Amino acid sequence: MTTTVAVFGSCNMDLVAYADTAPKRGETVLGREFHTVPGGKGANQALAAAKAGAAVRMIGAVGEDEFGSEIRRVLQESDVDLAGLRSVPGRSGTAHIVVDDQGGNSIVVVPAANGTVDGLVDGDEELIAGSQSLLLQLEIPFSGVAAAAAAGRRNGVRVVLTPAPAAELSEDVLSNVDLLVPNEHEAAILAGHDDPDRALAKLLKLVPEVVITLGARGSLYGNRDGARVEVPSFPVEAVDTTAAGDTYVGVLSAALGEGADMPEAMRTASAGSAVSVQRNGASSSMPTRREIADFLAGR
Repeated sequence: MTTTVAVFGSCNMDLVAYADTAPKRGETVLGREFHTVPGGKGANQALAAAKAGAAVRMIGAVGEDEFGSEIRRVLQESDVDLAGLRSVPGRSGTAHIVVDDQGGNSIVVVPAANGTVDGLVDGDEELIAGSQSLLLQLEIPFSGVAAAAAAGRRNGVRVVLTPAPAAELSEDVLSNVDLLVPNEHEAAILAGHDDPDRALAKLLKLVPEVVITLGARGSLYGNRDGARVEVPSFPVEAVDTTAAGDTYVGVLSAALGEGADMPEAMRTASAGSAVSVQRNGASSSMPTRREIADFLAGR
């Protein structure tokens, strides 16, 4: 059964430099590679879900520039529906990324066109209403996130929020979120606890379900009914962790929409992330449904 996923969020061009170590303040280092790769947390989650088998609708904005055209092309190649992706005057969003030899990254995001996604426009609610789930992030204005979340709730759509970049979340957003998916750092900021179990308990006072991704330690799920699930990660050698979290969320949503229970969906999402971190880039690293199945078959 194919599930339909709407993504309301950011589209960026990732400008990625690879170096032995990231520069410290005031320091210049030599890099060895540079790539431009379409990304942004919204587009990344859209691509991950589409490659995992979901029918995906991208709602957001790109600029009227070469980056905007390239972002559209990459999304179209993965059969993402772009009826909700508008073009606006000016520049597309960019993310300036340094990836070090340990696969870690540091990122500066310049929103540009994404800053115009501050609410719904004609047709957006219809795209959301016709979907089984709605994926949200925080790289667009909070007013846009709140409007989309409210539309999801009005239409009985499962609302999934990735709280990144981490920020204080208002009640008008949280009251319409069904599933919160922070990484361990975002969970600590939102909950005020470094311990994942304590953070989980605190976050469940805000939303009905939470999955905390823990990097190499796997992921942790809980809900208000008292369920608790831990799924270990798959040990692999990471080359580039950029968009590993977005891959996880996209694959998780596709699996849940197809009827997988939470433990199975988390394991599938972990496999998707494990494949992605063994490759360079963000959207370019995301695995297909077949690649995820083959990876799991080998485990």
